[in-house]
Amino acid sequence: MVKENARWTMASPLLITSFRPWKAHQGLNASDVLLERVAAKLPKNVISLRWLPVNFDLAPIQVISHIVQYRPKAVICCGMAETRKTLTIEQWGTYKDCRLATPVNLQTLVKNTIHTHISDDAGNFVCNRLYYRVLNRPANAVFVHVPLITPANQSVIEFDFLKIVEYLNSAY
Repeated sequence: MVKENARWTMASPLLITSFRPWKAHQGLNASDVLLERVAAKLPKNVISLRWLPVNFDLAPIQVISHIVQYRPKAVICCGMAETRKTLTIEQWGTYKDCRLATPVNLQTLVKNTIHTHISDDAGNFVCNRLYYRVLNRPANAVFVHVPLITPANQSVIEFDFLKIVEYLNSAY
């Protein structure tokens, strides 16, 4: 079941997504934990599409359906990367021999963050497939991989993510 939260203003919406857990030992998905933690600090025009299924076809269908319906000015897809230590913004999504780059200037995007990095490897799982399919749409989209959130990194991750949201909300 997808949890949805839309708070409308006159501004064009910003779509932010997260995944449900996919491994029994996880319990939670760090991407959804992050959205839950920052929910009260997000701009009023954010549409949160949470608990996407970890499925190569269903996740892109649900996100693209929201893109078609709401026509957001930007899309932030979030997924968990258990082995990473910081937020990472993916440069591109790939499928077979095709690679699609985000139209967002990532150097500018991460400029005001504390500890967020640009990545050139979105992996080979559902995160990459979702990103590739979203980049096939005419959308200003980024994919943010979220590490496991701990008391030691929580503040920096939340700060950086809100800076990313702020930039995309004001730049587009």
